[in-house]
Order: sequence, then C-alpha cells, then structure tokens
Amino acid sequence: MVSAKKSDSGEKPLTSVMEDYLEAIFDLDKDKKVVRVKDIAKRMDVKMPTVTGMLKTLSQRGLVHYEKYEYVELTTDGADVGREMRRRHGILKKFLTDILRINVGTADEEACKMEHTLSTETLESLVDFMEFIQVCPRAGKNWLKHFQEYRLHGHIPENCREQIKDFKCEND
Repeated sequence: MVSAKKSDSGEKPLTSVMEDYLEAIFDLDKDKKVVRVKDIAKRMDVKMPTVTGMLKTLSQRGLVHYEKYEYVELTTDGADVGREMRRRHGILKKFLTDILRINVGTADEEACKMEHTLSTETLESLVDFMEFIQVCPRAGKNWLKHFQEYRLHGHIPENCREQIKDFKCEND
C-alpha cells in the first residue's frame, strides 16, 4: 500500500495541499486523459499561477511531469498518491453518507479533511466495519433507520425494546 504522506526521496512528508493536487490531477486524468493547468486551477478553485507554483514543487519531487505550456502528467509515484487519496476520500465519503447519513456536500468536504489525517490502520478498520455491518447486521435490517431515530430523539427505551422484537422476527 502507498504511504500518501512520505515521498520516496527522503524529503519532507507531502502536505495535505500537495495530496489534494495529486488527487485532483489523478481525477482529471481519468476524466480527460489530457490535464492542463487551467483544468487544475478550476478543479482546485485557485488561480493558474498558484497551480504553476505547486506543479514546480511536485515536479521537483518526481510526482508530476510538467513543463511550462505543456500538459501535466503524473509520474508512477504521483499516480499512486493520487489514487490512494481518491480511495481514502471515497471510503470516508461513503461512511459519512451511507452510515451516518450526512448530506453529500458536507460529507464530501469532511472526507477531504479526514483523508489526510487518518492512519492506514484506522482507515482499514473503518473499511472492515462497513463491510461487517453490510454482511452481518446485528440489529436487524432496519438498524440504520433506528440509529437515525436515536440521533433525532435520543434514547427511548420503548423504541429499543421494539427493535429487539423486530430483530428476533427478522432472524426467526
């Protein structure tokens, strides 16, 4: 698995902004096959000179191929980091939207922040948890609905007793 935080050349760890650029370039490359500075600027919501400065830094680290007025290409290492950031983002967004029922816009923003800080071990535990609850539900088929009710109304003992009855019926 790729460590998104460290470069192979022994340089300082990648910053979250560098990782965001690599993720954006990775996504644009999948979408268009030709990535231009203006595409990255639009995607990152920054000005083109800002992108150019970052591309020079990423090029010095061996993560992109970039020449002024040319297309931008990820190196193998850059693509690995971009792919890993996309994977992390997708996992976290799925957890936030599918499990916690956070709205998509908020979940996307939060996933972007979280993808840079979670350890690989924590992320993989989250993946395992999501798989577990999909293949082995412990509180019946409607447990996520009951979780939402709990979040809205707090602990109501009658609801918990009803859930237990529902769970027994579903598993008989």
